[in-house]
Amino acid sequence: MDQITLPFADRREAGRALAARLIDKVRDNPVIVALPRGGVPVAYEVAKALNAPLDLLMVRKIGAEGWKEFGLGAVIDGDHPHLVLNEDVVRQIDPNPDYIRAEMQRQLKEIERRRLIYCGDRKPISLTGRTVIVVDDGIATGGTVRAALEGVRRNSPEKVILAVPVAPPSTLEALAALCDEIICLASPVNFGAVGAFYSNFDQTEDDEIIQLLAELEKRPDIGRW
Repeated sequence: MDQITLPFADRREAGRALAARLIDKVRDNPVIVALPRGGVPVAYEVAKALNAPLDLLMVRKIGAEGWKEFGLGAVIDGDHPHLVLNEDVVRQIDPNPDYIRAEMQRQLKEIERRRLIYCGDRKPISLTGRTVIVVDDGIATGGTVRAALEGVRRNSPEKVILAVPVAPPSTLEALAALCDEIICLASPVNFGAVGAFYSNFDQTEDDEIIQLLAELEKRPDIGRW
């Protein structure tokens, strides 16, 4: 196993290191799904190395009525979008079902708007029966990734792999039941923030996401959408 030197120079370097761990483990035409924005440059390097298609998996939080920061759950896009609710929170505040339905539709429209910006008229890749590799640039508490993994599972994939450069051990342990395998390059107990593991952790801009997706789409050796 290659020695990992921290911090990573940037997300692209982290992606290449992650791809090196995955390339001999994954067969059968996998699908790479990235959490925008920061997960896309990492996932780009993984998709390129594995000759696999790259899609986006956008997660939008459903906040409580009158208290948007208090999360009831999340909407996850994809071939079959899903609502994932935090049942403990729902039991605690007993939200109006009509509000949840309306907020879900509002967030789905925002997901559709963002997907149009990033992907044009390309439809989400079907995950059914596929090996799906979920990629982000790192995980701290894991709330967004948990929702993403639950959404992926509901699309009936054959296998789900979570692949991230960095995450704390406690978070990986909490997410283990939602995937078949976890590939994480570094998992220090004293974790702090994801950005601490990168020399350059500048925000990933929309233009970069659009460019990276377009570059993969042009390559004849990359699996088709």
